[in-house]
Amino acid sequence: MKDQPIDINESSIKKYINSLRPDDLEIHKQLDFGYAYDGKTCILYEIRPVWNNPEEIQHIEYAKIRYYKSRQEWNLYWMRASLKWELYQPFPKASHIEKMIKCIEEDEYGCFYG
Repeated sequence: MKDQPIDINESSIKKYINSLRPDDLEIHKQLDFGYAYDGKTCILYEIRPVWNNPEEIQHIEYAKIRYYKSRQEWNLYWMRASLKWELYQPFPKASHIEKMIKCIEEDEYGCFYG
């Protein structure tokens, strides 16, 4: 078995997502959270059944964090109603992903959780 290096950024993302996940199984069926991470871009999303077809599950993206190696910084984006990503202007960049996660948690302007 090969030892895999631990990605501290993914560890931080996973910890955050797990803090959002409901413990109650009935609520968990109606609302869950997930993420996709490829080493430089992280997409956070809600997992919900489609309102008129509960058998179909949808992923609703609400935040994107992207790392730019040339600038050594993380940028934070939010999903507009037009389904286009926009740079989160109140706090658009940071050197550590934990700062981006904290900004999403606080959601001062209601961009991520409405």
